[in-house]
Amino acid sequence: MFDFLSQKFSGVLQWLSNSHKLTEENIAEAYMKVRDGLLEADVPLTVVDAFLEQVKLAVTGQKVHQALKPGEQFIKIVHDNLLTFLGGKNAVTGITFQIPSVVMIMGLQGSGKTTTIAKLCHFMKEQARQRGKQRHILVGSVDFYRPAAIDQLEILAKQAGVDFYRTKATTPLAAAQELQLVFKQKSYEHLILDTAGRLHIDEVMMQELVQINKLLMPKHKLLVLDAMTGQESLSVAQSFNAKIGFDAAILTKMDSDTRGGAAFAFRFQLGKPIAWVGSGEKLEDLESFVPERMTTRILGMGDLQTLLEKATENISSQTQESMARKFIDGSFNLKDFQEQLQMLDKMGSMQKILRYLPGSHQITPDMMEKGQVETKRFKAIIGSMTENERLVPALLDGSRKKRIANGAGVSAQDVNQLLQRFEECKQFAKMMKKMGKLKRFS
Repeated sequence: MFDFLSQKFSGVLQWLSNSHKLTEENIAEAYMKVRDGLLEADVPLTVVDAFLEQVKLAVTGQKVHQALKPGEQFIKIVHDNLLTFLGGKNAVTGITFQIPSVVMIMGLQGSGKTTTIAKLCHFMKEQARQRGKQRHILVGSVDFYRPAAIDQLEILAKQAGVDFYRTKATTPLAAAQELQLVFKQKSYEHLILDTAGRLHIDEVMMQELVQINKLLMPKHKLLVLDAMTGQESLSVAQSFNAKIGFDAAILTKMDSDTRGGAAFAFRFQLGKPIAWVGSGEKLEDLESFVPERMTTRILGMGDLQTLLEKATENISSQTQESMARKFIDGSFNLKDFQEQLQMLDKMGSMQKILRYLPGSHQITPDMMEKGQVETKRFKAIIGSMTENERLVPALLDGSRKKRIANGAGVSAQDVNQLLQRFEECKQFAKMMKKMGKLKRFS
C-alpha cells in the first residue's frame, strides 16, 4: 500500500536530509523531484501544483527551527502539508453507524462492492466484539444485472456471520422495499444494501440509485472506488456525488500495483473522507484510513501504532505481558520462540506486517520471500525437537542437531541459524531492558 509513493517521497527526503544547508537550487530540485513522483503516481496535475504551492508558501514563511537541520525542516513541512491533503490530524476516521440504520453501498462494476460489504460486516462485528457487544446485521442485494452478484453476496454473508435475505421481487425498487420491510419487522440494527454497478457511469444506473435513495433514505451512503483506476476513480466519485451524494469512500485493491494517486488527491478534490481501504481478499483485509498514519507510511516512516493495534486485536494482553516478562527475567526459551512465530501468523502474512515498519518500501520481493521461507523452516525445526529440548536449548549438542535436521528435512547449518536468531532475540531483549523500554512489564 502506497509503496510507489513511498519510494518517490523517501528518495527525495533522504537526499534532503543529508543536506547541511538549504539553497534555492536544492529546494527547486526537491520540488521537481516531488512533482515528478506525484505525477508518476497518477495524481492529477492540478492537485500536484496545489500541493507544491502550499509547500512553497510554508517554506517561504517558515522561521528556521534551531533544533532541526535545514533538510529536516523541509521534510517536516512536506509531512505537515501531506497530512493536510489527506484530511488533517483531527480528521474523523471511519464511520460511526447509527442504530438502526440503512447503509447503501454504491460503485461501478468490478470495484469490489460485494466483497467490501462482507469486509465491512466483519469490521462492524469485530468493533462491537471488542466492546463486549454483538451486531444484528442484514445484507441484501438489488443487483439484478449481474446474475452471480446475489449468489456471491449470500456466500460472503455466511462467511462474515451475518444474515442474508434473497428478495422475491426481481426489480431493484421493489427489492429495496422488500428488504426494508424485513429489516424493520425483524428489528435488525443495520441493513447493508448492495446496489447494481455498471462498467461505466450511465444515466439509467444513476436514476435507479436516485429512486432507491429516495425510497430508503439511508442513514449512510458509501462509495466503493477501485484504486487501480487512478484519476478515473475521482471522476466516478464526482459523478456519484453530483447525482446522489455520499458520506465517505472506501478504496479497494490498495494491495495491487496501484500508485496511490487516488488516495492522495481524493480529499482535496472532493472534500470527503476516505473511511476505509481494502488490501486483500480476506474478511479482515479492511482498515480505517487514518490520515496521520497514512502520511508517515507514504513518507517511509512506517505505522507502528496500527501494527500495535493489530497485535492487540489478535494477541491477548495477558499473552503479550507473559512473553515480555520472560524476556526480562531471561527465561525465554525455544518454546516461547515458537509461540512468538505463531503469534505473528495470527497478525497476518509477513508482507502485511512489514508494510507497517519504517523503510518497508526498501524491502524487495526477493527479501520478503527469503524471510517467509526462513520462518517456515524455523517452525519445522522447532517442531522436530522434543519438549525438553525446546525448554532447555543448551541440551542441543551435535547429535541432537543432526537428528532434528533430519526430522525437519533441513541441514544442521539451518538448525544453527535458528539458534543464532534465537540468541539475537535474547540479546535484543537485554538491550531493550537496559534502555528501560520494558519497564512496565517488570
